[in-house]
Amino acid sequence: MKITKAQIYLMDVQGRHPVLVRLLTDEGIAGVGDAAIAYGLGATAAAGMIKDLVEGIVLGQDPFRIDALWHEMYDHSFWAKGGGPIVFAGMAAIEQALWDIKGKALRVPVYEMLGGAFRDKVWVYANGWSFRCFTPDEFARAAEKVVADGYTALKLYPLAMPETADGHGRLRHVSLRHIDREHEDLAVARVKAVREAVGPDVEVLVDVSAELTTDAVIRLGRRLEEFDLFFLEEPVDPFDFEAMKKVSERVDIPIAAGERLYTRYGFRRLLEMHAVDIVQPDIGNTGGILETRFIAAMAEAYNMKVQPHNTSVTPVSTAAALQLSACIPNLSILEIYPYRPAEHYAFVDRAPELEREGSHLPVPQRPGLGVELLLERVAAFLWAECAL
Repeated sequence: MKITKAQIYLMDVQGRHPVLVRLLTDEGIAGVGDAAIAYGLGATAAAGMIKDLVEGIVLGQDPFRIDALWHEMYDHSFWAKGGGPIVFAGMAAIEQALWDIKGKALRVPVYEMLGGAFRDKVWVYANGWSFRCFTPDEFARAAEKVVADGYTALKLYPLAMPETADGHGRLRHVSLRHIDREHEDLAVARVKAVREAVGPDVEVLVDVSAELTTDAVIRLGRRLEEFDLFFLEEPVDPFDFEAMKKVSERVDIPIAAGERLYTRYGFRRLLEMHAVDIVQPDIGNTGGILETRFIAAMAEAYNMKVQPHNTSVTPVSTAAALQLSACIPNLSILEIYPYRPAEHYAFVDRAPELEREGSHLPVPQRPGLGVELLLERVAAFLWAECAL
């Protein structure tokens, strides 16, 4: 079997820009992968990176030799060594598609090729539910709805402000790492309102997206300690491990980070320093499914948990995250965005987000990733096509 063709989709979904790649083989089996650069800026660059990798390295190769092909991309793209989100998102999307092909060819889910499952369903937390909230009362009422829908864990961004002019529900984060006392008080009030609304038995997760200086986030973190948070995410720039360690030593809340770190090499010092309690590699931009599995194994050796970061802009990323989550022994919880418009879930035949059971998602049992791309739904977003 060899890879004969690739279709790259640069999509526009409610103002976000998922990048999907579909690899085709000479035996008629196709696989799909998702590059996790759908929000912020960089989607066009990621699509271009996939195109360059496919044309320069992937076409004509055996899709079963996944790790060997990953290393070929790592060694011979030149920019992967010391690289960032664009190159590793491109590699990750291709790598997911390779696993999808191999699983379909062998007629097994991906998790079966990674050592088998520890679990048949995965505990998830709801994200994205608060993107239109401003006042503490609005946060409280929205959180009550999430709990009424069956979730036992939810995440919010207390420092960010809603951008609602286009109705798409996006956030604007803090500029210049500075807020005044009024802004800080509002952030604390939002978290307090959510905790009081959901009660003591629901897990509350807080993400501050590296928005403040180290001293400011320590002060904020100490004010948040009383609300019994599940974790405080990305308190400082993810590459500043010394600052991360400083926060973890001075704030009595578990610290999580990792969505903006890449490959096992990027996580090494974070783990060695015990700067966090929970690592959050994103399958879609840290290098792929196997690379994330390697990071999870490293975290296990350092007595840490793993919460796979999941952009969840298309169900492909969620499907990949579920396959990996099934076989991580030190799994904590998985992120999903269940409140996006229906369009986000309509690109595949069976979106995992729509099969939720309470606060859990079943692991797809079909071969490969467990989802099939609906070509008629994505055809309008075809950005490039490469072939032998």
